[in-house]
Amino acid sequence: MTEDLIQQLLEDFWRPPVWRVGDVLTLVRGLIQEQAELQDLWVQGEVSHVSQPRSGHLYFTLVDEDGRAVLPCVMWRPRVLRQSRIYLPQPGDHVEVHGYLDLYPRGGKYQLYADVIRPVGQGAAYQAFLRLKARLEAEGLFDEERKRPIPRFPRRIGVVTSATGAALRDILNTIRRRYPLAEVVLAASFVQGDEAPESLVAALEALNRVAQPDVIILARGGGAVEDLAAFNDERVVRAVAASQAPVITGVGHETDFTLVDFAADRRAPTPTGAAELATPDQAALRDMLAHLRARMARALERHLLTAATQLAYLERRLQRHHPQTRLQAHRLRLEQWRVRLRQALRHHLILARERCHHVQQALPRAMDQQLSRARARLQDLRYRLRALDPLAPLQRGYALLFDEQGRLIRHARDVVPGQRLTARLGQGRLTLRVEQRHIPSGEDRREP
Repeated sequence: MTEDLIQQLLEDFWRPPVWRVGDVLTLVRGLIQEQAELQDLWVQGEVSHVSQPRSGHLYFTLVDEDGRAVLPCVMWRPRVLRQSRIYLPQPGDHVEVHGYLDLYPRGGKYQLYADVIRPVGQGAAYQAFLRLKARLEAEGLFDEERKRPIPRFPRRIGVVTSATGAALRDILNTIRRRYPLAEVVLAASFVQGDEAPESLVAALEALNRVAQPDVIILARGGGAVEDLAAFNDERVVRAVAASQAPVITGVGHETDFTLVDFAADRRAPTPTGAAELATPDQAALRDMLAHLRARMARALERHLLTAATQLAYLERRLQRHHPQTRLQAHRLRLEQWRVRLRQALRHHLILARERCHHVQQALPRAMDQQLSRARARLQDLRYRLRALDPLAPLQRGYALLFDEQGRLIRHARDVVPGQRLTARLGQGRLTLRVEQRHIPSGEDRREP
């Protein structure tokens, strides 16, 4: 073994292994997943670069206050749907995010897979919110089956909100603009503070007991999370669920979700939106009414046109079946038949005359032809009769011999000598006596 070969073997033995990119990422991902603290952790930071594509997933980034540390985060669509009922982060929000850390092999980067997002400083309150929400949801207060439809044309609308807030002005302006026919009954209530839950429950109960509206709007303007605490109170949630009239909530801003929103029959993003859900739009009603009026006019016009056409048809039919009309038609038909009969008789008479004239001309010729043919036939029969007459040969000198009994004598052996015979000639008869007979030779043997 040469020294070069030995050197090559030593280099191959001490050479470090070469990894594939996928193997490296798989190793790192396994190391991350083995760390239990990385599979169940809370991360606090400031939200940055929030995006939600059509897939429904939520992508955002958490950064430290100094902006040096960055953590990509993702929340899958099913989690986003549940989270959207409570809170969705916006750029600049300080939040606490729960989830697990994992490596995304295709992108070659690690990220936090979030399942819960809560604002910073609301940890204990948020946990209490979640526990109360879970308990009420287990009781069935948030079930979709118990939610009632909103009447399309309410005659009386109950409003539970602050008498001095902007929410009431927005609701009244919206109802006045959209459906001024509805009567609005206000049950003023506190919407913030320690007295707000009892005040909201009393207002809801008073509306159902006294005013008995067709629908109730429970509303409040926007504010901080702690300002909406009364609408997360269990007493208010149960009062909303027990309301005889359907309830529409319009609490806070579009991104704000409270427990009364889950118990209400409909949830609107704002007080103005709640008023819009509770009332039809009079402009749309006018358009619909104009459309229905135009359809009714077209339908009535078509109905009248159809009725007029049918009436004209019935009039024509009645006129056709009127006795006078039918009698006139029969008379006309009878006259037509009479004319046709006269024409037919005249035609047949002309034909008969022509045939008679033709017969008159053709009859003499036919009779002459038949008479000529009869004469020729008679002459032919005469000739044939003469040819067949047995007495005709007698005129040429022949005679017929008869014995005494009148039998015709055909052969000499039929007579005997001395026998008397009668000979018939062409003219007259002779009586003869046989003297001798001569029988040709060769026939004597046949004599009797």
